[in-house]
Amino acid sequence: MRNTFLDKKDNKNSLLKKTILHLCIQNGEYSIASLSEQINSSVPTVTKLIGELMDEGFMIELGKSGTSGGRRPSIYGLNPDAGMFVGLDIRHSHVSIAVTDFKGGLISFQDNIPFTFEPDENCIHRVAHSLRTFFSEKDLDWNKVLGMGISVAGRVNPKTGYSNLYSFDPERPINKILSEDLDIPVVIENDSRAMTYGEYLAGAVKKEKNVLFINVSWGLGMGMILDGHLYYGTSGFSGEFGHFPLLDNDQICRCGKIGCLETGASGSALVRLITEQLRAGRASSLSQTFKKEGKVNLNDIFKAIQEEDILTIESIEKIGSNLGRGLAGLINVFNPQLVVIGGKLSLAGDYLILPIRSAVKRHAQTIANQDTAIRFTKLRNEAAPIGACMLSRSHLLGIV
Repeated sequence: MRNTFLDKKDNKNSLLKKTILHLCIQNGEYSIASLSEQINSSVPTVTKLIGELMDEGFMIELGKSGTSGGRRPSIYGLNPDAGMFVGLDIRHSHVSIAVTDFKGGLISFQDNIPFTFEPDENCIHRVAHSLRTFFSEKDLDWNKVLGMGISVAGRVNPKTGYSNLYSFDPERPINKILSEDLDIPVVIENDSRAMTYGEYLAGAVKKEKNVLFINVSWGLGMGMILDGHLYYGTSGFSGEFGHFPLLDNDQICRCGKIGCLETGASGSALVRLITEQLRAGRASSLSQTFKKEGKVNLNDIFKAIQEEDILTIESIEKIGSNLGRGLAGLINVFNPQLVVIGGKLSLAGDYLILPIRSAVKRHAQTIANQDTAIRFTKLRNEAAPIGACMLSRSHLLGIV
């Protein structure tokens, strides 16, 4: 990576430049006068900083402002060609890769690339090799990559690189190994927080600064944007919404506890509910698959939803009702402007969100809920890798 102000971490001008870039990430474009007001610096100082950022390739002039009357000021914004960021979302049997430009525009995305993660360093070296191969196949210049983010499920501490599912050597976290192999900064993040950040900067979030993102996949996770910043908690392990002890169902959660919300409001809960009904002889379009395979999976279930299978729709509604009850508690506590529903089960559409809204209305305090919107994810399966790209950029600029 070329030498720029980003290497001068404690330099005053460097910090001001990062602040300017952060403002452009959040709000798009600025005139010099408005930036001067925002960062509380003189117009000559801001003019000089903008000039240097343009010389270094990070900002460009976008034209004149649309104000009427008088001399129209020039406006400035991020240069998309300043560099690229890579986002890697690691799953049990596959990975997804996104590449964005400096402004956050999606350059390339590939989902469901077969890959089996193994807990050893050689596997990480193979990941690095696969990334370089991906860039070569897409005719992208690896030398323009400024940083990379990794999204993984489970508990993650971004400061230490710890992942309870993917760490195998406390002295050699996977982001450190990849950083050495690829010669770029690499950060690691929990998948729900990565998805949250992707939606916040490039997805369903508009101008809201207090946002809860609910990741309803095989498990149940959450990311939080509070006052415009990702919330991590003391040890980086916040957001374990799925393990809230809400249900009286005697179901043992994968965490070992009983009655976690995840046991009644997740993809795994949906499969269990439907399997129990099929085993009891309930008629369904899934009956033939269950008789032949002895099981059903989420893809089978979503196909049945499209066929308007009654058993599947009823089961989704139960999941939505349980989830809405849990969300009502979160809304009472956090009073967010927006709740975004994402993850695999968001594919169920209205069959999921209508019972969620009904349960929220029934259980949440009106005074807390009346200003809270509930929306589906905009980025869908791109949310985690795009969010990882955005997090990589923010870490590079020191603004997370």
